Amino acid sequence: MNQSEEEILRLLENVFDPEIPVLNIVEMGIVRSVNIVQNEYRIEITPTYSGCPAMHTIEKDILDLLNSHGIKNVKIKRIYSPAWTTDCFSESTKTKLKEYGIAPPVINIKEEFLKINRTCPFCDSDKTKTISEFGSTSCKSLHYCDDCRQPFEYFKCI
Repeated sequence: MNQSEEEILRLLENVFDPEIPVLNIVEMGIVRSVNIVQNEYRIEITPTYSGCPAMHTIEKDILDLLNSHGIKNVKIKRIYSPAWTTDCFSESTKTKLKEYGIAPPVINIKEEFLKINRTCPFCDSDKTKTISEFGSTSCKSLHYCDDCRQPFEYFKCI
């Protein structure tokens, strides 16, 4: 089946990050390019974090999805330059993170290094504290809100 690059990109919106299942790999900026060269579908992806264990699952999910749509000749290439950053997140992507219960990354990198309190994604309070620099994955940290008494993760600014 012949698909256009745009159609492949739309299909890839159905592949979700296994560690953040509310976000797909296109809106996260993991998919860097889709090209069709001599009936070969070439997809370039970038890990969000050095050594991200989800990349193997993401690659398998890409292949499984495309194969299920009759697209067989697929080559996936990991690229590391330019490096992925949280700047890839649009405002709507950050909103999805917040609605899922993960505080989105800050835009101002100085805030990241000054360790300013993270805003709670549940009650919008800034009366929070860091519990651990590492959450359920290396790219997130664990925090606690003193107002609503909920733990939450923060997606680190990378």
